Amino acid sequence: MMKKLIIAIILFSASVGVSNAQSKNEKALELAIEQLRKAMVDGDSSSLSKLTSDKLSYGHSSGAVEDKVAFISKIVSGRSDFETIQLSGTTISFSGKTAIVRQHLDAVTKDSGKPGEVHLELLLVWQKEKGQWKLLARQAVKRPV
Repeated sequence: MMKKLIIAIILFSASVGVSNAQSKNEKALELAIEQLRKAMVDGDSSSLSKLTSDKLSYGHSSGAVEDKVAFISKIVSGRSDFETIQLSGTTISFSGKTAIVRQHLDAVTKDSGKPGEVHLELLLVWQKEKGQWKLLARQAVKRPV
């Protein structure tokens, strides 16, 4: 009986530890997602660089695909200018040091000075690099309003 109690306590402790690690990972990733949203609105080159992998593949709903340098350059220059970004419907799925994030994006834009709006479905792949979540890949598709 004592042996079964000890095993039950060990199993319970292990499951609590996994749950806490998951929620800690999820909170850290949610923070990175928010920091990326803010950096895109602010056109903050330093933050964008810190939050994205050197191997970034950034797919637009138009079909254009950019690497890290092109993505950051376009945001900072104002060719891709987000005045506001609202994210909703976020789901997160973890697989080791990788996370798959799906979400809705609604934004007010002023690309190259031209006012507009975008409504997108996003698929983002985040990967932990040296203990930090970094955006590795993104693909957007247009969502009907």
